[in-house]
Amino acid sequence: MFNPIKYEGNLGEQYSYLIKDLYELCSNEENTIANLANASALLNFFLEKINWVGFYILDEKTDTLVLGPFQGLPACVRIQNGKGVCGTSSGLKKTLNIENVHNFEGHIACDGKSNSEIVIPIFKNEKLFGVLDIDSPIFNRFSKEEQTYLEAFVKQLETHI
Repeated sequence: MFNPIKYEGNLGEQYSYLIKDLYELCSNEENTIANLANASALLNFFLEKINWVGFYILDEKTDTLVLGPFQGLPACVRIQNGKGVCGTSSGLKKTLNIENVHNFEGHIACDGKSNSEIVIPIFKNEKLFGVLDIDSPIFNRFSKEEQTYLEAFVKQLETHI
C-alpha cells in the first residue's frame, strides 16, 4: 500500500524515495497499463508546480504517440511522431527539457496554461515504447538536476513495462 507522505531531504534523496516507491508499486504487477497509471499518479503526488503528467505510447503501425495513463486535464489523444515536444522527443529518442514551450516551433498546446515541459523517451527491449510527458505552468520549471532524476525514474519504470 502506498503511504502518501511528503519526501524529505535534498532533491536526490527525495527522488531516491520516489524511485523506491515506484519499484514497490510495480514490482509485483505485470500489467503495463496498471504500472503506467500508478507511475503517473506517483509523479502527480510528488511533483510540485505541474499541471499535467502522463504517458504517450508509440503505435508503430501509424507512427503516432497515443495517449496513455495520465493525471490532469483531458489531453491530445494522438501526436504524430516528430511533431510537438512529445513527437520530437520520440523522433530524436532523447529527452527534451523546454524552458518556454511558446518558443518551441510546432508546440502542440493541449493545455494553454502550460509554459514549460519535459519529455523523456521510454524504451522496452531497446526499442522506443513511448514517452513520459510533464507540463508546468511555471517557466523553466525543470532543472538539469531534476531532469537527471526523472530520467532515472524512467529507467526504473522501463523494468516494469
